[in-house]
Amino acid sequence: MSMIEETVVVLGLSLEIFGAMECQGSLVAKIEKKQLLVFCAILAAGQALALGIGNFLSTFLSRHEIQAKEIFLGQAVAAAIFLFLGIRLLVKAWRNERIVERREETFQVKRFLRIYSKGILFTFLAGIALGFLGGSIPVLLALTLLLTTLVTVIGMYTGYRLGFEHKLKAYVLGGLLLIAGSLDVVFRYMG
Repeated sequence: MSMIEETVVVLGLSLEIFGAMECQGSLVAKIEKKQLLVFCAILAAGQALALGIGNFLSTFLSRHEIQAKEIFLGQAVAAAIFLFLGIRLLVKAWRNERIVERREETFQVKRFLRIYSKGILFTFLAGIALGFLGGSIPVLLALTLLLTTLVTVIGMYTGYRLGFEHKLKAYVLGGLLLIAGSLDVVFRYMG
């Protein structure tokens, strides 16, 4: 896999975090930089860990002698995972779940971690797909740490300044990037 392909997939995954952080930013009365730093660390570490475990698992499963049909099967699974993740984000955008935008004095840590823990499964699946495609784990982890940190900070401040309406665009763009990743696998690796 090329670095561009890896970046497209990781950015697609990260844009879901942007949407969640934008919603959280629209609710807080004040962004506390220390708390934001802690959330960046938690989110980036969680994303990297889930992606790394998924990648390790698929790499471990395909360690023995691999035949051409097994490679094709791994690529088909990767394409299906990316397609599923992309469609899932587009459905989230289409639903456009509204939140009651009211200021809260403190960041609701437990509620946010509950929401985030549900989404970590999808990063794990993407890690499996990237492992089947031979993604470079150091590059993937670096991209994940960097992009997750960036979208966390940018999402929080966007929500704080502009409200949560841009999450729809983030979900659509993330979904399209993941679908583009799926199509890339089909045409480049399987074609």
